[in-house]
Amino acid sequence: MTRSPAALPETPDLYGAYPRLDERRIADLSQCGERRPVSPGEALYREGEPVGEFIVILCGTVAMVEGYRSGEERTIAVHGPGRFLGELGLLTGQAGFLTALVWEPGEILAVGADQVRTLVAGDPALGDLILRAYLTRRTLLIGMDAGFRIIGSRYSPDVRRLREFAARNRLPHRWIDLEEDEQAEALLHQLGISPQETPVVIWHGNQVLRNPTAATLAKAIGLPAPRPGNGACDLIVVGAGPAGLAASVYGASEGLTTVVLDAVAAGGQASTSSRIDNYLGFPSGISGAELAERAVIQAAKFGARLTVPAEASRLESDNGRYSVLVEDGPAVQGHAVLIATGAHYRKLDVPYLEKYEGCGVYYAATPFELRMCRQTPVVIVGGGNSAGQAALYLARNASSVRMLVRGGGLSESMSRYLIDAIGRTPGIEIMFHTEVRELLGDGSLRAVRAQNNQTGQFIEIETNAMFVFIGADPHTGWLAGVVALDDRGFVITGNGSSHWEALPLEAGRPGVFAVGDVRSGSVKRVASAVGEGAMAVRLLHERFTMTGHRQQGR
Repeated sequence: MTRSPAALPETPDLYGAYPRLDERRIADLSQCGERRPVSPGEALYREGEPVGEFIVILCGTVAMVEGYRSGEERTIAVHGPGRFLGELGLLTGQAGFLTALVWEPGEILAVGADQVRTLVAGDPALGDLILRAYLTRRTLLIGMDAGFRIIGSRYSPDVRRLREFAARNRLPHRWIDLEEDEQAEALLHQLGISPQETPVVIWHGNQVLRNPTAATLAKAIGLPAPRPGNGACDLIVVGAGPAGLAASVYGASEGLTTVVLDAVAAGGQASTSSRIDNYLGFPSGISGAELAERAVIQAAKFGARLTVPAEASRLESDNGRYSVLVEDGPAVQGHAVLIATGAHYRKLDVPYLEKYEGCGVYYAATPFELRMCRQTPVVIVGGGNSAGQAALYLARNASSVRMLVRGGGLSESMSRYLIDAIGRTPGIEIMFHTEVRELLGDGSLRAVRAQNNQTGQFIEIETNAMFVFIGADPHTGWLAGVVALDDRGFVITGNGSSHWEALPLEAGRPGVFAVGDVRSGSVKRVASAVGEGAMAVRLLHERFTMTGHRQQGR
């Protein structure tokens, strides 16, 4: 890299990702930080390593570099006096995705990450400034294809598994498709890897993970791993969707030792919503992913311990305590359990669906899918809120969006504001009484063959991307024979769940609660899920009073 300062002007702050702290904020931070001089070429922290300090530039400049000393260096941003470094991983415990390299000599202020979290908790304005910047920086990194690389074929189920894990956890990454990227095989040859050994993950230039499990990838990038606690915690939350995250925030803030487990990612199905416009307190809307990230940081601030991935496989009880068995990990013990495992996407009943999943058939509309739909026709199957949000989101990039709806209207399944917004958006066409019968293509999706269920007429719609939002089935396989389930597999709560006086939301056993989408009869909305999560914590205190359990505190 050339060490000419003139070659690296400061990156403009176009999106609010790089705000500048005023003198008062810097003075407040100086009371708990350390000032120190820095020299050109000094790495303040490195890609692939945990970031333990919140760094403010007092004078000089710092370049944020991807692939430092790998031969493929890329400067992501350059910062000058008053700006602070770091990214979302500083708050969540992930390893850094960039190297902070001093460009011009100067001075920095370094504050320990734990001290910053404490300071931010006591200063909402500063906390919001830092959090907004970090959330935007994560979004920018994802859009730049920064982070680790996944190399493999679009037809590989393991590639789809790794890509889904990365996308759902909003981990910056780049997928290199063996079927299309002409340099992919050369890169594999350079690394001494045959195409048959793919998929592989390349992390910070030289670490190669051959077909890693989600847990292995999570460990490599610094996500917290499951670990046995010292005795039983007060509350085990299984599922980190809106309901589980709400319970985690309220439980931990009220002194309950709280452990949160999720098999894939925080946020649940809500994290795949491109924009939630009717959630209280966010008049301009908020994406499901950002809502989840904010909740995770909030729960961690109060001491809740989140583990991803950690898939619950069984619930057992012994002498008033419960154990949640975790796939490939230690069991977690607690005095109470909150079931918030939500539901998984329902699939279309069409031939060869699995063949196209991940290479034409999708169940979420995130920034990753949005980039894949530039100026191409898109098909959305479904007429609920998720389908409506996806249509509005994908219409930004797609050449056209066709919604295939089985019924004759939207008013019974979709919120009015979404119906109105779709009506005002050019490029979105709704085809009522229309169902998918066949998927066409050779390896990847080329077209959808649909039928009008009233006239019987068939139509072939050209598309490389079909998004399916037709409802979901509950994640309750791990609870069979343990709690009462209804005929669709949802958890029954309240007095209908047992022969004794159960509390509302209690699921057949004292101290076991079910909330959100997994609960029988629940309203499938983010706001109601959050409300149930908060309500369950209040009821848990009531149950503890009945049983004489004294919370451990933090």
